[in-house]
Amino acid sequence: MVKTGIKIFARLRPTKKTTGVYEVVQSQDGLEALSFTVPRSEAGGAVNNRRETFSFKFSRVFDSNTGQEEVFDAVSREVIDNCLEGYNGTIFAYGQTGSGKTFTITGGVERFGDRGLIPRSLSYLFQQYHKSPGTIFTTHISYLEIYNECGYDLLDPRHEMARLEDLPKVTLMEDRESVLHLRNLSLHPANNEEEALNWLFLGDTNRVMAETPMNMASTRSHCIFTVHISAREPSSQLIRRAKLHLVDLAGSERVGRTGVEGTLLTEAKYINLSLHFLEQVIVALSDKSRSHVPYRNSMMTSVLRDSLGGNCMTSMIATCSVEKRNIDETISTCRFSQRVALIKNEVRVNEELDPKLMVRQLRQQVAELREELSLATGGEERDGDLELAERERCERLVQDYLQDSSPEARLLVGGDMRKIQLCFSLLKARVKSPLLHTTPKTATPTNQPTVTADPRLEEVIRQRDEEINMLLKTLKQERRKIAELEARLRTTAPEERGGAGEEVEERKEERVKEERGTETTGEQEAGERKQAESRKAWKSELSRARQEAFDQFRRDCPIMDQVNQHKTDLRTKYSEAKALGEEVQSSRTTISEWGNLCASTTL
Repeated sequence: MVKTGIKIFARLRPTKKTTGVYEVVQSQDGLEALSFTVPRSEAGGAVNNRRETFSFKFSRVFDSNTGQEEVFDAVSREVIDNCLEGYNGTIFAYGQTGSGKTFTITGGVERFGDRGLIPRSLSYLFQQYHKSPGTIFTTHISYLEIYNECGYDLLDPRHEMARLEDLPKVTLMEDRESVLHLRNLSLHPANNEEEALNWLFLGDTNRVMAETPMNMASTRSHCIFTVHISAREPSSQLIRRAKLHLVDLAGSERVGRTGVEGTLLTEAKYINLSLHFLEQVIVALSDKSRSHVPYRNSMMTSVLRDSLGGNCMTSMIATCSVEKRNIDETISTCRFSQRVALIKNEVRVNEELDPKLMVRQLRQQVAELREELSLATGGEERDGDLELAERERCERLVQDYLQDSSPEARLLVGGDMRKIQLCFSLLKARVKSPLLHTTPKTATPTNQPTVTADPRLEEVIRQRDEEINMLLKTLKQERRKIAELEARLRTTAPEERGGAGEEVEERKEERVKEERGTETTGEQEAGERKQAESRKAWKSELSRARQEAFDQFRRDCPIMDQVNQHKTDLRTKYSEAKALGEEVQSSRTTISEWGNLCASTTL
């Protein structure tokens, strides 16, 4: 990427009328300075501080005697050479109405030597094509007219037969990468210089022109003639693309001085407005502190976005009228050109891979690889579908592979990718199937063993289930009894207070002892008796085989440790309950003695 400035040139229009005072001086930095002297008028009063001398620097100043060939060599030749290398280029003319913009860009029609920059650029392009026979060049032409802020295609074949308002308008569109596209703008191929010039002449005949006080044949629109160039080496996939814009801007004019009205006034308003927006863009680009550039204010600035501050090598020609009455407007044009010179463009080569050439080369590579594969496989064609016998063979191989539990099992189908893909599809279908163990009838081997139920094993399983249920039932009964005993031990009968005497207390103690002893003994005997009866009942029902199975179950049952632990806990709690009962009885005896003692003391 290269940063380059916009080169500015000035061209003075010859005139037979009275000219102002101007001078062209060669400066020390290789540039040329154009100076104008405007004497102070007496209308300014006695104190008049208005400047009298205005000086502007240009890369080159073409005086009124300079011919078209010299202008082309100085301005266009370098830009076109860069376009052939892949850089975008733009040449535009700016100035007031009647200062010679159209003559400079398009040329005159009276003499062959009056040809402008566009026909000379086309001729030079095709001359350069012939000097590089080893490079393939293609050229396309487009011609855009911007009239009253609306775009029209000057190369539209309907342009001559329809009114301007009835033609399809060219619209601006941007893609995701902010690249501008012009809809309804046609591109026409030009295989030689003659075809390119024919497109130019066709577009020039369709331009909007009118007679104004400043110019007998004034162009009332901005016109952009674009040459699309592509270059490619025969052995390379890279293609260089470039666009050469040759722009003829409509002339600025002071409506108050010209006194136009009607259609000419409307056209002048649109022209001055678009040039005002162009000046805003130039000012924003020349001011480095500005972050926003108003390209979208007008269609012309949008189309010239790359030419001004973008990827383009740009040159400007400021056309100046040195007539005394136009000196002020000429100074304004020169000031505009000085601001344009401050703009820096970042240019780069537009190279890309040719998609059509890549497709053609890839197809050729595919054909060559197929021939090599055919030679390597002995000429066997492997492009069609597999036959039914081959598909069945692949299914059998997949089935045998899945049934083989050996870690050394292999699925060998050869080097045919069709068979490999089919085997992968079969394996994928087996993985997704909910019944992986189900074997298709067609693929079931004859020697596969069948699984049948053993009645003896079923009987053993049923007996084990019954034994487990019986043990669980017994365990629940024992837990229930333990809970009842603990509840009874925690409950104690309420004690009667008062002075009923020693005999009453003794009778109560004896009755409590008797009830407690009877209760404990009766409950113990009842529980043991029930356990013995239940044990005897289910032991008598068990056969010898079942008894062995039950013993084996008790040894292997994972909850037997818990059952034994529960038994140990039960014995411990029973001993603790018995000790607590004795402590309660001792406490009651002590309380009774203290009661008797208190009663005797009272008496």
